[in-house]
Amino acid sequence: MKKEIFSTSNKFEKVFKDRLRKTYFKDVKDSTIRERYHVLGMLVKEEMADQWIDTHEKIEKEDAKQIHYFSMEFLLGRLITNNLINLGIRDVAEAGFKSLGFDLNEVEDYESDPGLGNGGLGRLAACFLDSMASLKIPGSGNCIRYRYGLFRQRIKNGYQEERPDNWLNDGYVWEVRKTEESESIPFYGHVEYHNGDMVYKPGEFIRAVPYDIPIIGDDNGFVNQLRIWSAEPDKRYPEYKSPFEYESELEQISGFLYPDDSTHEGKTLRLKQQYFLSAAGLKSIIKKHKAKYNTMDNFAEKNVIHINDTHPALLIPEMMRILLDEEHMSWDKAWDITNHTFAYTNHTILAEALERWSVNIIQPLLPRVYQLIEEIDRRFVEKMNQDGESIDKINDLRIINHNEVRMAHLCIISSFSVNGVAKLHTDILKNIEMKDFNDLYPNKFVNITNGITHRRWLLHSNPELSEFLNKKIGQEYQKNPKDLEKLLEFVDDKNTQKEFLKIKKIKKDALAKRIYEEQGIEIDSNSIFDIQVKRLHEYKRQLMNAIHIMYVYHQLKTSKEYRENYVPHTYIFGAKAAGSYHFAKKIIKLINTIATKVNNDPETNSYLKVIFVENYNVSYAEMIMPACDVSEQISTASKEASGTGNMKFMMNGALTLGTLDGANVEIKELVGDDNIYIFGLDANEVNTLNASHKYNPRTLYETDSTINLLLKQLVNGFFDQVDREEFREIFENLVNRDPYYVLKDFHAYLKASELVNEAYKDQSHWAKMALINIGKSGEFSSDRSIRDYSQKIWEIDSLS
Repeated sequence: MKKEIFSTSNKFEKVFKDRLRKTYFKDVKDSTIRERYHVLGMLVKEEMADQWIDTHEKIEKEDAKQIHYFSMEFLLGRLITNNLINLGIRDVAEAGFKSLGFDLNEVEDYESDPGLGNGGLGRLAACFLDSMASLKIPGSGNCIRYRYGLFRQRIKNGYQEERPDNWLNDGYVWEVRKTEESESIPFYGHVEYHNGDMVYKPGEFIRAVPYDIPIIGDDNGFVNQLRIWSAEPDKRYPEYKSPFEYESELEQISGFLYPDDSTHEGKTLRLKQQYFLSAAGLKSIIKKHKAKYNTMDNFAEKNVIHINDTHPALLIPEMMRILLDEEHMSWDKAWDITNHTFAYTNHTILAEALERWSVNIIQPLLPRVYQLIEEIDRRFVEKMNQDGESIDKINDLRIINHNEVRMAHLCIISSFSVNGVAKLHTDILKNIEMKDFNDLYPNKFVNITNGITHRRWLLHSNPELSEFLNKKIGQEYQKNPKDLEKLLEFVDDKNTQKEFLKIKKIKKDALAKRIYEEQGIEIDSNSIFDIQVKRLHEYKRQLMNAIHIMYVYHQLKTSKEYRENYVPHTYIFGAKAAGSYHFAKKIIKLINTIATKVNNDPETNSYLKVIFVENYNVSYAEMIMPACDVSEQISTASKEASGTGNMKFMMNGALTLGTLDGANVEIKELVGDDNIYIFGLDANEVNTLNASHKYNPRTLYETDSTINLLLKQLVNGFFDQVDREEFREIFENLVNRDPYYVLKDFHAYLKASELVNEAYKDQSHWAKMALINIGKSGEFSSDRSIRDYSQKIWEIDSLS
């Protein structure tokens, strides 16, 4: 129900002018975009206020079970358009702005992306919050209020440079500070025993102050929230530190997402962040539960706490600490509540991402928490011994081993559910990587395939395609994305195909315009837009894509036949490399060096362009996904848990060129072999190669003339605008190690790319394949994912 402010455009216009005058002491005609944005944000918050309060009251009244989703990242993207649409008031605001002589789009574009995430993990968490609110699942998210995001990426002379992402510089209109709900978080200190009683005496406290961001459901009056925690000085300063030293250290806790952990100090800071989030969020949840029920006995009946990857794993021993030390429960009772409260999502099988913390770091920082981890480990080992398990197996599975705390093991042992995020990923967890745990806990591992919110990635980011779908199949798919399958009735219709291609051209034109305005590079929107946008990591194999482009360039330069058969391509990359990930940053330099060479070659640049977009983020993705023709999903099989970019591209009518990895497997099953381009080693073949230790990339380099030619170009002065040795490290890595099978899969990748090139010439058939992909993409809605979580894991019902 629209309140009076947004009842009509005239009423909105009047209130907006009055509010801006009283806020900024100026007439609306003299206002800036920033001022208009902030006033609009305030009015939208007022519009949602009653719904937010009513939702809380409804949850209380119905005594509803709630889900608390903890993640170190929530990559929300801009919220203003999402909030206007979900509240059903964008049309009124747009008309009011037009009457005032302003452009609402301009104000919407002003908003900064919140610096609360980096990649797929955070974007997934954001999609899940959107779906929980839209499905009326009572719940909330918990994260840190990072003062600076990961970083703003600048490309200078082809190199990535990291600049501060000062996203809070102008405040954040959507957050509400909840000072009265602050918590004190203890660190350091020691544990004492007096007459057999344990007493933990912290060395210092840090104040955790919550800010709540409303998450609005899709036109349903339901509002959940994301709670983000800011580290501030506690009233109790540590005596052994100066106030300046203390404040400087605590500011780092909510300073940066993923600080460099290559040093002891960096590792300690990361662990501080993780405990800060875990302890603050858990204390807040427990405090509210006890205020309502005056007991912890029913905590697991009324709450599920979901651990998104291992970063918030310290929730588990912190829960035990509270139940044992503050609630004075027995170990067995506390463990039973804990074991029935937590669920854990595993997102990776990469060893470097399965967190392990040195005892030498965790013990002094969190002495009481470490004691409890030791005790959980001791009891687990004791039970395994009683069951007659071997020493080797016990050491493989226990939490503490080789002076390290294995956080994934802590989560698996302590949670009632563990889930993978795609069928293939879950199968690998159950049958290979965590087989012994799966044998030990046969009903604990489940699969919940990831999803994306179609509201942002279709309705919001591609209104032209949405309107096309509305006309073709009605609007039911907006509430039930599975209804996109109705589009399959029209895939052979020539007019439908032409309409789709026209929309694709509009989105490609828009992206080309932005690239020209920002980077000064003209690209042909009639060319194939072949796009790889994701975090820069070796296993995602942006390097293989880059070397393939070198191959294409060589062929265009040397073969008239190849040139005549080649459909012009624009290869678009977007990626950030972690600041300390030297090799990934070197790949960015290579891509940009290739771009400089090919883009400036008049002989070939009408056939081939390479773009590396700067500072790729959610808002940029909203332009890129609808403009894509070919979605590069080429990770080494078995390494990508799921992927969600593959789903966004698919939903916008791009064809997947990829390996049988992550959710590509499920995309292939849905669309069929004829509507996807799959190549290369599968997961079993990769695992067999890994086990055999027989793969020798140098043999390929020495015997394969194509690979030899391309790799030599890395070190023979072919790239004359850089030092001859600039890419020696990449050359040596591929020739001597090739850990992600770039060379092994290279020719299969070439062949698949050539099939794509040939297929694009038949635009009618290409459009048909794209429409089939759109029609089958509803399976990857995060609404389906959240329903699966609710039914299979959380056992939480939607509120009526």
